[in-house]
Amino acid sequence: MAKTLADRSAPARSLRTTLRHRSAWGPVLSVGCGTALIAVHARAYGSWLIDDAAITFAYARNLASGAGLVLQQGAMPVEGYSNPTWLVLLTLGRALGLFDSGTLFGVPDYVAFPKLLALGCCAGVLVCCYAAARPLTSRAAWAPLVAGAVLAALPSFVIWSFSGLENPLYALITAALATLLLRASLAGTLLHPRIAAASGALAVLAAMTRPDGALLAAAFPLLAVWCARSAAIRAILISCASFIVPFGLFLAWRFVHFGILVPNTAVAKGGIALGAPQLDRLRELLSYPGWPATVALLIGVVVLGRRREHRAALPALLIPLVLAVLAYTLLPEDWMSQYRFATPVWTLAALTTALVVTAGLAGQRSRWRVALVLVVVLAGLVGAPRLHRDATAFRAAPDVPLCSITERYGHVPDRYADLLGLRSGTLLVPDVGGTALTSRLRIVDLAGLTDAAIAEHHHRGDMRGLRDHVFDRARPTIIHAHGHWSAATGVLGDPRLARDYVLVHADQALAPNQDWIRREAVADPALLPALRADAGRHIDEINHRDATVPTRDCGPVLRVGR
Repeated sequence: MAKTLADRSAPARSLRTTLRHRSAWGPVLSVGCGTALIAVHARAYGSWLIDDAAITFAYARNLASGAGLVLQQGAMPVEGYSNPTWLVLLTLGRALGLFDSGTLFGVPDYVAFPKLLALGCCAGVLVCCYAAARPLTSRAAWAPLVAGAVLAALPSFVIWSFSGLENPLYALITAALATLLLRASLAGTLLHPRIAAASGALAVLAAMTRPDGALLAAAFPLLAVWCARSAAIRAILISCASFIVPFGLFLAWRFVHFGILVPNTAVAKGGIALGAPQLDRLRELLSYPGWPATVALLIGVVVLGRRREHRAALPALLIPLVLAVLAYTLLPEDWMSQYRFATPVWTLAALTTALVVTAGLAGQRSRWRVALVLVVVLAGLVGAPRLHRDATAFRAAPDVPLCSITERYGHVPDRYADLLGLRSGTLLVPDVGGTALTSRLRIVDLAGLTDAAIAEHHHRGDMRGLRDHVFDRARPTIIHAHGHWSAATGVLGDPRLARDYVLVHADQALAPNQDWIRREAVADPALLPALRADAGRHIDEINHRDATVPTRDCGPVLRVGR
């Protein structure tokens, strides 16, 4: 009899084991498919990296090689980056021979490594989506796929996550913080010391990934006050201490090492400003995916809050999202296209969308489901054409490609120096990432990101003082300026330029876009015609490549003098 019962129970045990295996594979497949959707979109931009990312690449190279936190070997320490955590990852990659060393899978590793890091961070974001959905619904395995589809549809998210900048790491940290707060709120453990300390630690990582990430330190205190009122004081103190102490130590180290409490990039770009421009930026941000998409998300949040067991999740979702939107609107206006600073906004919006779809509609009446489905379809029809146009336009003319800067401002000025027989010299240029990776000339940063003196002039709006610094103190051997930088600084219109320099190249299609060499560096004026012809030929070739293959790479390695 016992044997018969055991035989009968064996199929049941086998069925339960099979179901457990299937449920375990569901989230893995969902994360994998969502990540694949993002990767397919990222593939459209080829090997493109933004030149600003190469500034951090240069610092990582010099830090890993023992030269210190400098843009170029032998330069003065200036914090020309604002993403220490991303810098650490790149430095570790170089130390392990995975970055700035050769190729990975046949692709230059200065392209492959940051993009693989980005893909890993995107997968981590989708894992957070699953972890956030699991306490809310039995359909949690679908959440990563939904979030991945939303993020893959947004050119802004994909472009900047795979630009070589810190955006994907910032997205992962933001998603991890929101997930921690949501799960703790649902479990009733929000005020536990471990949760408070972990939230502060994640805020530290966010602040060290991008300066505006410090605003996320307010997420736990605001949520604790919202949920627990006066009983939250102890937990808030723990969270604040876990942020203030390590971040304060970091600021102390920064002051000792660089003599300043903020990154030099913040000095050059200026601080926050309140007023009408911030409202305009907010309106542009909300309209980017299309107003129907924003309305659909708001309706979904209302639907999610209709069930009592889901209501506790809303503050944990919305407080970090509101803080991310606030951080975006307060930042100085960015010259780059496609909303570079909005990555955490899209991340938290995708997380919220995934929870609305997987948990919010469960158990709702059919009219709510039909209404939300209709709004979502309308949002897709309205927003998809604009998003597709944005992606296509960016692929055809991406922002300041690293490869273009490497060839134009790294190789060409070095060629000037070689043809003139200059063993050393300095180069004034506003794009310094690819230039620092490849040029043997000492860089003077016209944008001020990596130059403390010029950054201070930008901060004060003192362009006359900036020009005095350039022409009377820095006295660069070669000067290049173009577009905004020539107009804003007035360098190309200063009478000292024509007095002390000779014009080598002027690009008529992109005027004012000019190269000048110091007169005393041209020992034989008879060399000028040949120098100008050589420059014109090489720059025309670079411009042709920029027009025909804007998302190319620049060969297996980027090295000074190559």
